[in-house]
Amino acid sequence: MRPYLTLIVAQIAVGSAAIFARFALTGAGPLAVSASRLTIAALALLALAAIRRPRERAALSRRDGVIFAIAGLALAFHFAAWIWSLQYTSVAISTLLVATTPIWTAAYDALARGLRLSALALFSFAAGAAGLVLVVGFSIAPSPVRGHEVLGASLAVAGAIGIAAYFILIREIRASFGTRAIVTQTYTWAAVVLVAAAVAAHQPPPPLSDAAAWGGILAMALISQLLGHTAMNSALRWFSASAVAFTTLVEPIVAALLALAIFSERLSAIAVAGGLLVLVAIAIFIREERRGEARYEVKAAL
Repeated sequence: MRPYLTLIVAQIAVGSAAIFARFALTGAGPLAVSASRLTIAALALLALAAIRRPRERAALSRRDGVIFAIAGLALAFHFAAWIWSLQYTSVAISTLLVATTPIWTAAYDALARGLRLSALALFSFAAGAAGLVLVVGFSIAPSPVRGHEVLGASLAVAGAIGIAAYFILIREIRASFGTRAIVTQTYTWAAVVLVAAAVAAHQPPPPLSDAAAWGGILAMALISQLLGHTAMNSALRWFSASAVAFTTLVEPIVAALLALAIFSERLSAIAVAGGLLVLVAIAIFIREERRGEARYEVKAAL
């Protein structure tokens, strides 16, 4: 049962991040919340790296360092845009739209690497777009700022594109570094970028007396970031990458159920149907992407 429990815990931890972010945003701006979350996670990983692998930094080439820095910038953009979106749209919609990441990675592979998309993949892309229109156009979920739902949806999609860029960059050096080395480098760079952005935007962290905001930030850093994402990477020991990617479709459902229970956020029947259409489209896209990748690798080998 351990492999399945690991995967279940990972999805619940990551899926609850939007709930924690809502509490964090009551005491600080999105850049300050993002910076605080990544700083806490990065400090924990840097402390672990100092204890266990003091000479790990020396193995880094200049090219690897540049990739890590750019990936960290992409990760910072992802968290800033996604957490910002929660100020303008519901938890369910924000989490659903940020889960469209596989579509953007596959689109990049098709355009930049010449990875051919099947007719079914193209159809699923169109179906997913239609689902997004239904979700954004027919949502009755309350948002913190009325009249800015489209802005919130756009920020969530931007967050999805940001994390897609992160995965694409990390894929280039994945074979040379372990998970802990990768997240230590990228979380640190992301924290530096976000702290600088928060200072420039005059967004200070919440006061220490704000227990709700700091509780949300700590929960995001320790539960969603370190526990959730670490458990997902650990699950790769027992499951394929495509299987783990498929299970991330549970995250919007977890977020929607928690938002309904905690914030009374409801969606219209049409928006729910649109959300299901998006999830199905992403699932099909992931499967077709894996098939296309396999064909691409065979062709490259020949």
